[in-house]
Amino acid sequence: MTTSTKTRSLIAALAATALLAGCNAGAGSSSDTGSPEEGESAGSGDGGEDTAAAPEPGGSDETVRIGLVAEPASLDFTTTGGAAIPQVMMDNVYETLVQIDGESAEIVPGLATEWEVSEDRLTYTFRLEEGVTFSDGSEFTAEDAKFSIERVSSDAWTNGLKAKFDVVESVEAVDDTTLEVTLTRPSNQFLYNLTTLVGAMFDTEGVDNLAEEAIGTGPYVFENWDRGSQITLERNPDYHGDAPYFASVEMRYFDDANALNNAMLTDSIDVVSTVQAPESLAEFEGGDFQIVEGTTNGEVVLSMNQEEGNPLADVELRRAVRHAIDHQALMDTCWAGRGELIGSMVPVTDPWYEDRTGDYPFDLEEAQRLISEAGAEGTELRLRIPSLPYAVSCGTVVESMLEDAGLEVTVDELEFPAAWLETVFTNKDYDMSIVSHVEGRDMSAVFGNPDYYTTYGTEEVQTLFEEADAGTEEEQTAKLQEAAALISEEAAADFLFLLPNLMVADPDITGLPTNAIRESFDLGDLARE
Repeated sequence: MTTSTKTRSLIAALAATALLAGCNAGAGSSSDTGSPEEGESAGSGDGGEDTAAAPEPGGSDETVRIGLVAEPASLDFTTTGGAAIPQVMMDNVYETLVQIDGESAEIVPGLATEWEVSEDRLTYTFRLEEGVTFSDGSEFTAEDAKFSIERVSSDAWTNGLKAKFDVVESVEAVDDTTLEVTLTRPSNQFLYNLTTLVGAMFDTEGVDNLAEEAIGTGPYVFENWDRGSQITLERNPDYHGDAPYFASVEMRYFDDANALNNAMLTDSIDVVSTVQAPESLAEFEGGDFQIVEGTTNGEVVLSMNQEEGNPLADVELRRAVRHAIDHQALMDTCWAGRGELIGSMVPVTDPWYEDRTGDYPFDLEEAQRLISEAGAEGTELRLRIPSLPYAVSCGTVVESMLEDAGLEVTVDELEFPAAWLETVFTNKDYDMSIVSHVEGRDMSAVFGNPDYYTTYGTEEVQTLFEEADAGTEEEQTAKLQEAAALISEEAAADFLFLLPNLMVADPDITGLPTNAIRESFDLGDLARE
């Protein structure tokens, strides 16, 4: 007996594939869609025959220009960390068997049209869409899916997220369009993990140079990368789904928030993907712009290196740090009060979210007492932050608050991504850092492994994660709430706030997400009215 998700999945897929299209003389490279403007004749021959050129697939030959700040270090997320890579590559170039619907947060079909789960929850059978090809022309089959999933557990994957597939026991390509995955134990997280980076589908012959070349099944193909400036994607002419509206996309990178805003104000870009100076929104209010505000998965984490020999290996000192930070004042100062205080590693859109802001209320006297009892007055801490606007802005506030409590803090700004990834993420050469973790449902990945850069992963919390994954949905929620409470109470890190989704765009751009709860910026949904 099996439990089928076919009906729910297909209904959700139909809702998710609705495409808004139109034509407007926007700010791209061209606005000529091949369609007549209102009031003009559609034909020009003697007999009135329609001789107008057919529009390009997708409805426009326009280029849309997206403004961003953090440029990827590489195109290869299998070996390189950083949210900037999946932001461009996932869903746009690479696709997954299943995906997260950006509005409902439900798991819906991707390259798999349906799937079944065995009664013992150990075997997943996926039916793959037929007629799908990679951008190099080769056919996507179950063998490619098997290769992609098994590759995560190989030495080829060095990204810390590869542990998400430790639960996979075997993968079998039953036939060209049927894939069977067997797990070592039931896993609530497995299907969700397939929607993330580890679920990306690769061509068996297309992984030789992932850092600079990308072969995927998505609506766009990688065209070129002008390093330090922009990444260009072109519409995939052989895409198996609805063709995207825009013929090409320029992902343009700017050095700072002011340059990004100025590009929008001077019509050099069409969309600010993430507002990097929330206080500047006033520049756009009342103008010919649309402003989108929602939430994200981006927990801004003040990590604390707990490796033996480091000052913050002392739990009482970590607790002092948490009490010393006035989170509301910090968010008001460094992010214009935009965002949400959560107190844990769980965003508000997750089923197991609980408000944990009361665990460590701002209490300067208590922070000073804990520091004194630990004999840590004047302890020097290196706050090594990435050169990202939120981290730079919040870093100075954290520095001031901790020094008020009696600690000595040195802020060291590291170029992002390369220098920060090498120094903090890889070498753990830091005492504290600030970075937003944007991957969905990543609490176990960030705090379930002592070898990860956050350096926390006790046996107790690992057991809670394992029990949550293997249990019922109710047990999963309860155990993850327990894990979040333990991580918070032991001050494994401090959770400054949850980043908002703040976007600015031309008023006629459609398909922008209210809540950014996926790893990608889904370009296939964008259009002009």
